[in-house]
Amino acid sequence: MKRPMLAKPTSLAQQNALLLGLVFIVFELLAAAAVAAFVMVPMARRSTDDLANLMVLSAQTWSELPPATRPDFERELDRTYMLTLRNGARQRGRDEWHGAYLYFLESALTEKTGRAQTLLSEVTDGEVWYWASLPSGDTTLVVGFPLRRVGAQPFAAIVASSVMGLILALLTAAWLARRTVVPLARLEQAAAQVGRGEVMALLPTTGPKELVALALRFNQMALQVRELLAGRTTLLAGVSHDLRTPLARMRLALALLAEKPTPKLIARLENDIEEMDRLIGQVLNLARGADPEPAVEIDLPTLLHELAAGAPPQRVQVLAMPQRVKFVAPLSALRRVLGNLLDNALRYGGDQPVELVSELAGGVVRIGVLDRGPGIAPDQLSAVFQPFHRVEPSRNPGTGGIGLGLAIVRQLADIHGWQVDISPRADGGLAAWLTIPMARSVLRR
Repeated sequence: MKRPMLAKPTSLAQQNALLLGLVFIVFELLAAAAVAAFVMVPMARRSTDDLANLMVLSAQTWSELPPATRPDFERELDRTYMLTLRNGARQRGRDEWHGAYLYFLESALTEKTGRAQTLLSEVTDGEVWYWASLPSGDTTLVVGFPLRRVGAQPFAAIVASSVMGLILALLTAAWLARRTVVPLARLEQAAAQVGRGEVMALLPTTGPKELVALALRFNQMALQVRELLAGRTTLLAGVSHDLRTPLARMRLALALLAEKPTPKLIARLENDIEEMDRLIGQVLNLARGADPEPAVEIDLPTLLHELAAGAPPQRVQVLAMPQRVKFVAPLSALRRVLGNLLDNALRYGGDQPVELVSELAGGVVRIGVLDRGPGIAPDQLSAVFQPFHRVEPSRNPGTGGIGLGLAIVRQLADIHGWQVDISPRADGGLAAWLTIPMARSVLRR
């Protein structure tokens, strides 16, 4: 069965141009109708009334003048008012359709003379004239005027203005449609590039407010996608690199076990397996960082004491605020962030106890993990949040870690709108601060 052909949809630019063009056309017609009804028609009626008075008065005056002065009067009428009199001539010409102005003039002449008046057209020397038979004493005079005397062409003006308005409307509609559609077309191309995993230039943030907001949102999403792709590459490269060392040791241990099994080789295999399991667990934790988690009410002092209780004895000191503070936040994410910061402080803090402090100021809760270790060089403070970055130069996980703890901290903080800062302390060591905006979710007790 042959499938029916689907009509090709029109573009948004074409639809907007057509819609705006129709709106402009309707507006032009309504404006022309309003001008004609409230301006042009009253002016035309007043003008034709004045012209009818002049024609009737001229015919009556002519009959009252001495015959010797009538030629001068006719010349003066022709020179000053462009009116011509025909004495004793029969009105001739054709009764044909003419503009609204001449119909208004016929109506005014009918009203002035008391009998129906019809303007007849005639072409003389290539010029159109209009004639009317008007009473003049005991006779009838034919009074005429050339079409150029009227001058005004209201319908031509309406048609010309409508055509020009239509052209302007279509040009404006096309410009407005392009101004709206071009950024959307760029957005569509950029979205296709992001979908293919390509690196794209950020969209320009110019134009209407809504398009600027859309471009900002898309740029933010594109940067996040770019960071995710870079993180994925780094993650895969780091995992493959860090798995090679324990795998090489396991191959060597298995080769030695084939010759002579010993408890030491078996223990080495178990340690390598634990190291690999720990690395895979950290990678999975990093991958699960974006999973949504419901927020619950958290008692901050209780949480800090629980974290301290899980550390070796005498290694963590809790300096909580004097008042009890409760707030709403994802508990598991907060535990992972503070737990990773505390693990790093315990690993590199030496024998000095690590301090867990908290403070409430300016609508935020700040939780600090402070140690007295060797610290970090200033040029590495931002790099420590990158996956698999190790400050400790050795590749030994026992002393230098895997390099994913702080990457998980930064990822979870970004997801939940928290802020993590690491800075050196005045007397040595590091201060890691987690800032959580509280808004209305802080409860003091």
